[in-house]
Amino acid sequence: MPDTDTVTADPPPGAEVPRRRPALSPSRASDFKQCPLLYRFRAVDRLPEIPTKAQLRGTLVHSVLERLFSLPQADRTPPQAKELLAPAWEDLSAERPEWIELFDQEDPEAVTSWLSSAEQLVDTYFGLEDPSRLEPEACELHVEIELGSGVLLRGYVDRLDVAPTGEIRVVDYKTGAAPREIGEAKAMFQMKFYAVVLWRLRGVVPRQLKLMYLTDGQSLAYTPDEGELIRFERTLEAIWQAILKAGKTGDFRPNPSKLCAWCDHQALCPQYGGTPPPYPGWPEPDPGEESVLDRAD
Repeated sequence: MPDTDTVTADPPPGAEVPRRRPALSPSRASDFKQCPLLYRFRAVDRLPEIPTKAQLRGTLVHSVLERLFSLPQADRTPPQAKELLAPAWEDLSAERPEWIELFDQEDPEAVTSWLSSAEQLVDTYFGLEDPSRLEPEACELHVEIELGSGVLLRGYVDRLDVAPTGEIRVVDYKTGAAPREIGEAKAMFQMKFYAVVLWRLRGVVPRQLKLMYLTDGQSLAYTPDEGELIRFERTLEAIWQAILKAGKTGDFRPNPSKLCAWCDHQALCPQYGGTPPPYPGWPEPDPGEESVLDRAD
C-alpha cells in the first residue's frame, strides 16, 4: 500500500508457538473488511509477504520511540533518540537476519542512507511533541479482552497515556504521510478497536485517540463516546461472525478495489486469473496472531 508503517516480527523459525484460542486483531479485522480473500491468505494460508524498506523503517522508528520513553525524562532529546537508531537496527536485524537482504550488499551506503531517512522521521516526531514532558503508562502494550458475546479481541497499543485524573489517551505512530479518506478510515478503525478493548478492560472511555504522522508532521485526534464504542463493538462482533461463517467452508471471496494494486497475492487471486491454494481448513494455532506486515497503512 502507498503509506507503510511497521512490521511486527513473527516468531523465529523453529520457535514453539503457543496454541491460543482464535481472536480478532485490528489488522485481521481490517483485512477482512478490505477483502475476505486477503484475510484468508494472511490468517489462514499464512502466505509469506516480503516487507519493504519503508515498513522496516517504521518498525525501527517504533522501536526507537519505545526505547526513548524508557530513558529518564531529561534524556529524551533528539540527539539521544538518533543515537538509539543504530543499536535498535542491530537488534532487529539480529532477530530477523533476512531483513538485511533487502539492502544492496555491494553498496556500503545502503543502510546508512536508510538510517538517515529514519532520522528525519525522528526529527519530525520531536516537532509534534516533547517527550521529556510526558510519562506514558505503557509503550507497546499488549491488550486482550473477551467481549460478552464471546469474541476475543487482541492487539498492541503503541502508547498509553494516563492523566493523574484517570483520563486515557491512546497514541499511535504512523511513519507514512497523513492519509486520504480511505487510509484515514482504516487508521481510525484501528484506534476505535483499541478504544473498545481499553474501555472494556478499564471501564473508562478513552478521552482521546491520537494518530501522529511522522512523514509530514500532522496529527489527527478524535474523542469517542460510549454510544459510538457500543456500536463499534457490534461491528467487530459482526465481522467475527462473518469470518467464522467463511471459515467453515473456505468461502473467502475477493473484494476488488484500488488497494489490489499493492497486494502481494494477485497471482493467486481469481479476480486476476489466479487460483488460491487448496483451503487448509480453520487454522491452528490462532488466526488472530499478527503477521510481519501488520500495522502497515
